[in-house]
Amino acid sequence: MAFMHAPSALTDRQGLGIPNVDSARAYRNEGPCAEAIKKSGIPRSEIFFTSKVPPRSMGYEQTKSSINSSFSQTGLDYIDLYLIHAPYGGKEGRLGSWRALVEAQHAGRIRSIGVSNYGVHHLDELESYIQELESQHGKGQGGEISIGQWELHPWLARPDIVAWCQRRGVVMQAYCPIVRNQRAEDPALQPLVKKYGRTPCQVLLRWILQKGFVPLPKSATPSRIEENADIYGFELTDGEMKSLETDEYAPCAWDPTTSDD
Repeated sequence: MAFMHAPSALTDRQGLGIPNVDSARAYRNEGPCAEAIKKSGIPRSEIFFTSKVPPRSMGYEQTKSSINSSFSQTGLDYIDLYLIHAPYGGKEGRLGSWRALVEAQHAGRIRSIGVSNYGVHHLDELESYIQELESQHGKGQGGEISIGQWELHPWLARPDIVAWCQRRGVVMQAYCPIVRNQRAEDPALQPLVKKYGRTPCQVLLRWILQKGFVPLPKSATPSRIEENADIYGFELTDGEMKSLETDEYAPCAWDPTTSDD
């Protein structure tokens, strides 16, 4: 699956697999992304479109409004994945937002739902709420955390969140997997770059892939998108995977997982 950041990248795609168009209401890019989908000539069924509930729209009614706005701004018949962007808004807000997503999914408007930037304590809270809804309304009525997004890379491996998701079969998408190119010269990375004749970005994306995560590298440049997709011609050994493990906790973006809101 090729990850597309800028709308123009869709029209430049050539043989790179299913485009994953990752938008968010907070970034105000749903409309431009949807317009690019329509102009691309790629069948809608071959594009995976994601949007997210913005932090300012947490809560049941606010999230319902956010979902409606997503459809009015995109003109799409359905959205493949809708996430809660961050665990802000307090417990009532988080749970209300989830209930709105579940209702939209049951109505057929959204295919899959999930969360982004949730810490283990947020995930535990949501799991308890899902169980509560199921006890009240029946199996399947609480929704399912199908997919989650987190910043993931060797310098932010999040073993606690990874273990939680793996036990429950939650697909983990990794944003900032190439660490905004801030670690390209890292001593742990350079030997692998030289051994395999690959770029630092490709080695990091290969690490992400072999960890079982779905990499979401952002790029608007066709050549860079092609480079990011060319990670299947080599494989890191178990020892090389371990050589990239660190004890660092070094986000290069925001980190709402630690929020106690």
